[in-house]
Amino acid sequence: MELLVAVLLDWLIGDPHSFPHPVKLMGRIISFEERIVRKIFKEEGKKLKIGGFLIVVLNISLAFIVPYLILKCLKGYRLLYSIINIYFIYSCLAARCLDKEAMKVYFALDKSLDKARYKLSFIVGRDTKSLSEEGVIKAAIETVGENTSDGVIAPLIYIMLVGVPGGLMYKMVNTMDSMLGYKNEKYKDLGFFPARVDDLFNYIPARITGLLMCLSSAFRFDVKNGVRIMIRDRKNHKSPNAAYPEGAVAGLLNIQLGGDGLYFGKLVRKPTIGDGIRRVSREDIKRTIEIMYRSEILLLTLYIAVTILGR
Repeated sequence: MELLVAVLLDWLIGDPHSFPHPVKLMGRIISFEERIVRKIFKEEGKKLKIGGFLIVVLNISLAFIVPYLILKCLKGYRLLYSIINIYFIYSCLAARCLDKEAMKVYFALDKSLDKARYKLSFIVGRDTKSLSEEGVIKAAIETVGENTSDGVIAPLIYIMLVGVPGGLMYKMVNTMDSMLGYKNEKYKDLGFFPARVDDLFNYIPARITGLLMCLSSAFRFDVKNGVRIMIRDRKNHKSPNAAYPEGAVAGLLNIQLGGDGLYFGKLVRKPTIGDGIRRVSREDIKRTIEIMYRSEILLLTLYIAVTILGR
């Protein structure tokens, strides 16, 4: 019941900017740790990799142990325990936030391409200034597709398996990767272990997400093609995991994603995902958001069914 309440809260209010959020605290902790590690390990290379490893070990421990102890201390106070537990679960989920940010891009396209590029710049790690309208739409779709795993399905899976501490542990891993896991000169050493650990934590959830996307799209999108593209193009991404949800979306919608892009001023050549049976349109942003919610609902339905049968 608490899990469902938390999901409904996410759907209704998302992540208000001024609302206290554990991920914001995680970000501050990681920034502080980065400054300390760079002062201690001034040389690039192995020493900075060790520093990154220490950050990973410390933060995974903190993210699991702290909420575990908080909830353990509140066990005797049933109402307060439920409120804090719901809040922690809610803070791990980002479906409404993804929906809202992607739709900002969708509506900005009505006004001008420059405004759409600007809105997109808040949710992607690439240079958006030179993107065509098609490029903007594809980038928004890819972001929602990939983050359906990172921001919705993966945290739910860890919460279902390990409880709230598991969900917050996952969010810490994901936050470390988003802040330190870049493959550029500044972060190639410090971010080595944060990126690898994130790949490990997402290995199974990403594949489950792709499967959920396809199964939940029955009688709505092209399920057969979704499965085919997800399997065929699973290696067409620099990430060992992202091509599964992105491939599922591309196949389900009969569009092509991926391709070359500018990151921090450098052209990064990437393979395509999907066959491009038709050109992408603005409405595909809405369709991808729908696929995200369908996947989440299917996972919750399966979890409730297994829980009832297990009693």
